[in-house]
Amino acid sequence: MNYVAIRMLVGDRMKYISLVAGLAFAALLVTQQAAIFTGYISRMGSWLKDTNVADLWVFDEQMEFSDDIRFMQDTTVNRIRGIPGVKWAQPMFKGYTNVVLPDGTSRNCRIIGLDDMTLIGGPPEMVQGRLSDLRRDRAVIMDVEDANEGLQLRRHPDGPKPMKVFDHLSINDHDAVVVGSYRRTKEFFWEPVIYTTFSRARFMLPSIRRTLTYVLVKVQDGYDVKKVAADIQKLTGKTSVKGTNASGKPVETSFPNLAALTSEEFEQRTMWWLVTKTGMLVNFGITVMLGVIIGLLAAGQTFYTFILDNTKHFAALKAMGTSSMKLVQMVVVQVAFVGAVGYGIGIGTACLTGLAFKNAGLAFAMPWQIPVIGAAAVFFCCLLAGTLSLIRVLKLEPAIVFK
Repeated sequence: MNYVAIRMLVGDRMKYISLVAGLAFAALLVTQQAAIFTGYISRMGSWLKDTNVADLWVFDEQMEFSDDIRFMQDTTVNRIRGIPGVKWAQPMFKGYTNVVLPDGTSRNCRIIGLDDMTLIGGPPEMVQGRLSDLRRDRAVIMDVEDANEGLQLRRHPDGPKPMKVFDHLSINDHDAVVVGSYRRTKEFFWEPVIYTTFSRARFMLPSIRRTLTYVLVKVQDGYDVKKVAADIQKLTGKTSVKGTNASGKPVETSFPNLAALTSEEFEQRTMWWLVTKTGMLVNFGITVMLGVIIGLLAAGQTFYTFILDNTKHFAALKAMGTSSMKLVQMVVVQVAFVGAVGYGIGIGTACLTGLAFKNAGLAFAMPWQIPVIGAAAVFFCCLLAGTLSLIRVLKLEPAIVFK
C-alpha cells in the first residue's frame, strides 16, 4: 500500500512538484536565515577567541559588549596582581581613533595596545614580520585583509592600492610605521584593527585620565578560576576617594565595580547584547516565520487539493475493503515522502548558497541544531496539511466511487 500511495503522489506531476517546491523554499528560508543569524552572532566573539591567552578578562562592569569601550584606573593592574591565585595580570588598551593613510584617506580604526614587555593578547597568526617588531620605534601591525579593504589606499594616483608593510600612517597626528601584518577571524564589527604597544597607544590617542581598558589575568595552577574571579570582583569593588576640587570644596570620587569573566562568559555577554539591544533577532525571526507560513500555505492547500482530486481512488480502496487505518497510513507515507524530499532540497540549497556567499564575506554558520529546527518546521507544515487531508479521507463513503 505504501508503494501505491507514493505512485498516487508522484502520478500528479504538477501538484507533486508544487508541494516539493513550496516545502523546499520554506526549508531554505528557515535554515539559511537561521544560519546567517548564527554566523553574525558567533562573529561577536571572534576577537575574544583570537585573544584566548588568559583565563579571565577584567573590565568595567558597565561594559555591555567587547567593543563598548570603558576605561579603568591604571592602578587596577597592581591591585589585581596582589590577589591570591593570580599568576600574572597584564594591561590592554582598546580605543577608537582617526587614522590618516598615506594617500590622505581618513578612517576610523580600533587601536589595541599590548603590554610592552610581554605583548600578551596579540593576534593569533602573523603573516609578515614578528609580533616582537612592535617594540620598534613608532611600530604598528595591521590585519592582512584590512590592507585590501578598510585600509586600502583609494586615492592613490595609480588607482586603489593595498596598504603595505613599511607604509606610514598618521594616528591622531602621530606618525606610525607598519612593521608587519597578521590574520584574524572575521568579526562582526567592521572597523580596521591596528595593534601597537600599550605605552604607544596611550601616547598616540587623545589625552585621557584613565587609559586602561582590560586586564588579562592568568590563574595559578590549583586555584579555581570562578573563585579567583569572585575575589577580583570583591577586592576591587567600588571605592571612593575623598579630595577637594579647584575651589577647595570637598568632593568624593567613586570608581565603579569591575567584572571578571572567562572568555566564554564575556563572549556570551557580547552575544546577548546583540540579541537584546539590536533588531537583528526580530528581523531574522520575521523571515523564519515567513518561511513557516509559506510552507503551511503551500503544503496545506496543495496537498488538500491533491486529496480532493484523488477522492475516487481512496473511495475505491475503501470499497474494496481497505481499512481506515490503512488509508491513514497511505496519507502519512505521502506526507512524509514529500516532506523529506522538499526538506532535503531546501537544506541542500541553503548549504550550497551559504558556502558560495561565505567567500564573499557573508556570515554563515550551521550547527547541528539548525537542520533539526528546519526539519521540525517542515514536518510541522506537513503534519497540519496531512491532518486536514486525513479528516477528508476518513469521512469518505465507499459509495462515492459509483457516482
